[in-house]
Amino acid sequence: MKTAIIYYSMSGNTTYVANILKEQLDPEVDLIEIKPVKAFPDSGFKKFLWGGKSAVMAQKPKLQPYTFDEEKYDQIIIGFPVWASRIAPPVRTFVEENKSALKSKSISAFACQAGSGGEKALSGLKSLIGIEAFKASMILIEPKEKLSSIYDGIIKDFCGKVL
Repeated sequence: MKTAIIYYSMSGNTTYVANILKEQLDPEVDLIEIKPVKAFPDSGFKKFLWGGKSAVMAQKPKLQPYTFDEEKYDQIIIGFPVWASRIAPPVRTFVEENKSALKSKSISAFACQAGSGGEKALSGLKSLIGIEAFKASMILIEPKEKLSSIYDGIIKDFCGKVL
């Protein structure tokens, strides 16, 4: 089963987890990072104001070119930071652009957050894609800074469900 991890990362947490998943699942897993054409502010008050507003307003920023060959993959893992209890806007854009392809795949997801809202964000992602459930899902709080043996177990459990 060919797998792609499609993710957006602002502060590096989601990238960090995507790389761990690739290592634990299979070195042949494809990592597809999506990035907006215009970057969001990544520090200070503007980060929370613009990011939160964009997430709450369900904005869909234009993305930099990416390669996603839907025929190549049986399984998709979507990773994102949680903004205002929602998926980050670049992930919304990707899902909207590829909704019909995603509905026919086995979908798993992971969320990285600094506080709370991950469950609501995952639920919103399921609704956006139009699926009842993920094959596997997990929520991690600032994993790059706070990786612990607890996260090792959560990630291992996630990988076991994905495989």
